[in-house]
Amino acid sequence: MKFPQAHTLKQIATIISSEFVGIPDFPVLGMNEIHVVTPGDIVFVDHPKYYEKALESAATVILINKKVDCPDGKALLISDDPFRDFNTLTTYFKPFEKATAIVSESAKIGKNTIIQPNAFIGNNVVIGDNCFIHANVSLYDGTIIGNNVTIHSGTVLGADAFYYKKRPEGFDKLISGGRVVIEDNVDLGSLCTIDRGVTGDTTIKEGAKIDNQVHIGHDTVIGKKCLIASQVGIAGCVIIEDEVTIWGQVGVTSGITIGTKAIVSAQSGVSKSLEGNKSYFGTPADDFRKKYKEIAAIRQIPEIIEKLNNNE
Repeated sequence: MKFPQAHTLKQIATIISSEFVGIPDFPVLGMNEIHVVTPGDIVFVDHPKYYEKALESAATVILINKKVDCPDGKALLISDDPFRDFNTLTTYFKPFEKATAIVSESAKIGKNTIIQPNAFIGNNVVIGDNCFIHANVSLYDGTIIGNNVTIHSGTVLGADAFYYKKRPEGFDKLISGGRVVIEDNVDLGSLCTIDRGVTGDTTIKEGAKIDNQVHIGHDTVIGKKCLIASQVGIAGCVIIEDEVTIWGQVGVTSGITIGTKAIVSAQSGVSKSLEGNKSYFGTPADDFRKKYKEIAAIRQIPEIIEKLNNNE
């Protein structure tokens, strides 16, 4: 998430009432999670296990809960609770804007696009040409829709990321300030849920086709011409490359990559990254032929045990 204009390190420190290490006019251009940071961004870290990763990332401002040596060319914001202060910054730069109409006056809707009754179009939503938005679709603020996109009834784009920090008193939510971006020629079935990015974009690329009741988590990227069947659940920060096929009821864990033209069979559980141009099955998902050989071998176990007992 980039700020509307550049700020200084001192200005950001004032917003969150924190100490800082670096020159007061050090430029701050935005804030992002670690997997999407670029120079000028703030990234937060609150556990020693991840200090090095944050300090060595592309981010040039590190919001951290301990004074450490500051890398050359970077700056630090010292906070007793970086998670809280990251939320403070998100709220400051991307405050919630109440809806005042079922289709916001700030929404931009292209030529020949049809919006069916009871579809909610939030603030600053952009919809391209020749789209079909069916009844009871909800497009939360900032959602971007390309041309020739069809979205069926009950689908929700832009709900908050499922991202929480455990506190003694309960779970504290990381506030979402990102967007959902749907590129051209995408079809979304009914009752799909696509969460916005925490600070970046959850993206469905050109030509992807998604069936009913599919969930896609925050900051995930679905590649071009992917096919995703019903009841698939994809966690946050997943990269699915182009022309991947995922059949029904597959579960995909967070932070992994599924390679180009991979095929994942129904009811598989994907717990690690998968190479492209291969077929997968099972939980944990593995090479299709290998998995079926394992199943065939398991089915022989009773017969083997019976033979051993007879030999005794």
